[in-house]
Amino acid sequence: MSKKTPTSEASTPSGTPSEESSQHIWLAGLGAMAKAQSQGTKAFEALIADGLAFQRKTHQAAQEKISEATEQLSHLAKDFGQQTTGRIDRLEHLFEDRVARALTRLGIPSVADMQALADRVTHLEAQLAKAKKAAPDAAKTTVKTVAKTAAKTAAPRKTR
Repeated sequence: MSKKTPTSEASTPSGTPSEESSQHIWLAGLGAMAKAQSQGTKAFEALIADGLAFQRKTHQAAQEKISEATEQLSHLAKDFGQQTTGRIDRLEHLFEDRVARALTRLGIPSVADMQALADRVTHLEAQLAKAKKAAPDAAKTTVKTVAKTAAKTAAPRKTR
């Protein structure tokens, strides 16, 4: 450590090693300060660029996480909606069955009973229409038959 630098010889007349070391530290600090001042704007601009790049990366990562979360939530909502619809349908059928049983116990006919009755009335109306068509023809033949029979029974009577 007895090596002397030209700067230390000029600035320190006493030359003790601790003073020399302190002087070197001081000069290193001044050199760093001078370098920081000369390259400060470049370093500041580099830090800004790094900050912007980091912000873009974190923003993009946050957007991806938000998209994933949105997708998962929409999937969960869809599943929940389907489950709810299925449960409502089951509840509706259960309610309809119970109401139908209660109406049957009260003696109120069901839709199927009413439809069968309507079909039966339609069938009977068709039969009645056929019978009405056949009735005038049958009445005419009956009148003719009665007249003929009456004429035959009246004609053969002879007195002896």
